[in-house]
Amino acid sequence: MKAQELLAQQILANKVLLGRYLEGFNDVTAVRQTPDLPNHVCWCLGHCALTMHRVCALLTGDATPALPATDFIPADGHSGSREKGYFDTEAIAFGSRPQERHDKFPTLARSRAIFDAACDRLAEVARSLPDADIDRPLRWGGGEVPAWALITRMTFHTGQIADLRRALSFKSIFA
Repeated sequence: MKAQELLAQQILANKVLLGRYLEGFNDVTAVRQTPDLPNHVCWCLGHCALTMHRVCALLTGDATPALPATDFIPADGHSGSREKGYFDTEAIAFGSRPQERHDKFPTLARSRAIFDAACDRLAEVARSLPDADIDRPLRWGGGEVPAWALITRMTFHTGQIADLRRALSFKSIFA
């Protein structure tokens, strides 16, 4: 199996695994925050989706991330909408402070659909990478990361949702 296909399958497997961690959440608990954790489920899904689209832009060489207008609105951190079903990019960006606002985040089902679509896009971009680009260093955060490592990194965000499950006294997904 080529590295590109392995990376794509890893992203798609993460989509399925994350779905298991979402079981038991509903539209109320998906935006619930606990005092000891920084994020809620809808924020995590939106943040990961936004980040995956930004990684896609880096991998394809797009100067500006192509964000689906049906899923995201570049705004002020307060313009997300449950009714319209999109995320405000500033409300889910790195360093943002999630709010327990049902009206400012898409429903859980819509948040999941946006996340799933971002996974599908990243998997397709990973599949299309030329062999020479797999190890290409990309600027990310304060340094450089090989393309394969940046794609892999996108699968490590389920831990925050697992922590939320425990904090909200949900049963284990392994039970």
